[in-house]
Amino acid sequence: MIKFLDLEKVNNRFRKETDERIAKILDKGWYLQGEENETFSRHFAEYCGAKYCVGVANGLDALNLIIKAYGFGPGDEIIVPANTYIASILAISENGCTPVLVEPDINTYNINPDLIEEKITEKTKAIMVVHLYGQAVQMSKIWELAKKHNLKIIEDSAQAHGAIYQGKRTGNLGDASAFSFYPGKNLGCLGDGGCVTTNDEELFNKVKAIANYGSDRKYHHIYKGVNSRLDEIQAAVLDIKLKYLDADNERRRQISKYYRDNIVNPKIILPKTYDEKSHVWHIFAVRTENRDKLQKYLEDNGIQTNIHYPTPPHKQGAYKEWKDLSFPISEEIHRTILSLPMSPVLTDYEVEKIERIINKY
Repeated sequence: MIKFLDLEKVNNRFRKETDERIAKILDKGWYLQGEENETFSRHFAEYCGAKYCVGVANGLDALNLIIKAYGFGPGDEIIVPANTYIASILAISENGCTPVLVEPDINTYNINPDLIEEKITEKTKAIMVVHLYGQAVQMSKIWELAKKHNLKIIEDSAQAHGAIYQGKRTGNLGDASAFSFYPGKNLGCLGDGGCVTTNDEELFNKVKAIANYGSDRKYHHIYKGVNSRLDEIQAAVLDIKLKYLDADNERRRQISKYYRDNIVNPKIILPKTYDEKSHVWHIFAVRTENRDKLQKYLEDNGIQTNIHYPTPPHKQGAYKEWKDLSFPISEEIHRTILSLPMSPVLTDYEVEKIERIINKY
């Protein structure tokens, strides 16, 4: 069976470095808010081209903390793509704000910049862009809209570590960015983890304090905070893997190009990208009618796949108040999408086998 994602194989490449770094942490006996976190945060901020980075517990917390630090709350609206993982939307509603859904571009699966302005009202405070599946959103028009309407841009970069738009990386395309380091991400740790990047010193200090019980120093609490911290072991693992991220992303691009050049089955709609550097291919998602039939066929032929995602957020029970809303493009994507194996540790033989079997479907 070709695994959808072989995390054991992914992480075994760094086993020696990881064992040595973790042993040092154990010998030191310092597990939170220490040197490893400071080192990784500095390196990741530099990688993104941002001034600041705060390690937090996970990607959802990162989004939550950005919204909380900006002081957005009940009565405020935040524009967000209708086609996204539900975490993007949960962070908005968790802060009492109103998510305003916008349809994606069917070709990129990302928010359609041409549909945003009609959704802006006097209550709108921010536009949340989601670099879905690893492709950076085309930001030019969004930058113009944010400037015109005095809006913040919040990036959900959970799937797009290292993607580049107009020479700048995700994490430095908006006012603040949230990353997830869930194990399956392009840059993943060995558990949950996340961070916030920004060039705004005030926001950085506020997020850092809120994430640490609202404290700017021990037993001194200036905000009603939460407990959301990246631990030292995860920070160390991430710092090791960060050195290899660009090479891993390049391997993903090679695999993606092979798929796109060689899968010629007319029943399969391949993903598109407007610029090779803009996409880091966290997910290689194809579309097809009878998606379940294709998934079963691939499984029977030794290929594991996944669905990102089977049900759009506005059709989830968590948002039953939206059950009568219609977002036909998002619904079409969620009905037909299927994710093929995509990983830097896939071999050429495995990639070619996947292509051959799909072409026989």
